Amino acid sequence: MSQIAEYAVVFLLLTGGFFTLVGAIGLARLPDFYTRLHGPTKATTVGIGAIVLASVVYFSTRGEGIAIAEMLIMVFLFITAPISANMIAKAAMHMQIEPTEGTRGRTWDQ
Repeated sequence: MSQIAEYAVVFLLLTGGFFTLVGAIGLARLPDFYTRLHGPTKATTVGIGAIVLASVVYFSTRGEGIAIAEMLIMVFLFITAPISANMIAKAAMHMQIEPTEGTRGRTWDQ
């Protein structure tokens, strides 16, 4: 494996780990359901995407070819994560789960 590929894999793994960590911290520290949903969804989509991309780079440079399954996992992740988060948020709004006081966009109590 070339040194450039090794640096790319290290960079992608560190980036993915950082974004995943930020998403986990956001899940633990954010105040209400909607912000807890938003933080991990956005951060872990980028984090897991970077980790899967690091895996693609690693196995592609070892001479095993481009892993189509990993590329499909990444596409599936980028398509389904935002859509599922949107559906969960709409269900919470339908159930009238209250956001934290001072949050913009509170429509049902006005």
